[in-house]
Amino acid sequence: MSVYPPVGFHFQVRFEISNDAIDARFQEVSGISSDLETEDVTEGGENRFKYKLPVRISHPSLVLKRGLVTDSALVKWIRNALDNFDITPISIVVSLLNEKHEPLTTYAFINAYPLKWSISAFNAESSSLVIETMEMYYQFYRVLD
Repeated sequence: MSVYPPVGFHFQVRFEISNDAIDARFQEVSGISSDLETEDVTEGGENRFKYKLPVRISHPSLVLKRGLVTDSALVKWIRNALDNFDITPISIVVSLLNEKHEPLTTYAFINAYPLKWSISAFNAESSSLVIETMEMYYQFYRVLD
C-alpha cells in the first residue's frame, strides 16, 4: 500500500458491450462527480433562516477523450445510437491504477449511453492530433473496492 497520493495519468477504461469487455485507451476522463440537490423551505414566521432539504443526487456527463480511432467497436456502438437512435445502455468501468497496474479505485457507471460524439478541428497550421470526445449519460455510479 502506497502512502503517496495516486497519480491521475495511470488509468484504464472498459466498456461492456454485448457481453464483451472492450478496453479502450483514453487521454482524459472527466465528470466523476456527485451533487446533492436541495430544495429551500421557509417556515412561516421564521425570517432568520430557511431550511435546505435534500432532494436527489445528480451527476454530470462522463466525458472521455482520446486520439481518433477510425475502426472501433466502441465508435460503432456510439454511431449506432446517434445515427439510428438504437440506444443500448451499457456499463462503463474506470479504474485508477497503481505502479503494478492493479486497480486502486474502480468506478462503475451504470446504464450509460452516448449523448455526444465530436472530433477536434482540422487545422493545416497545427501539427496536433485529431481528438475524439465522447460524452456519456449514466444513471449513477458505484465505487467498487
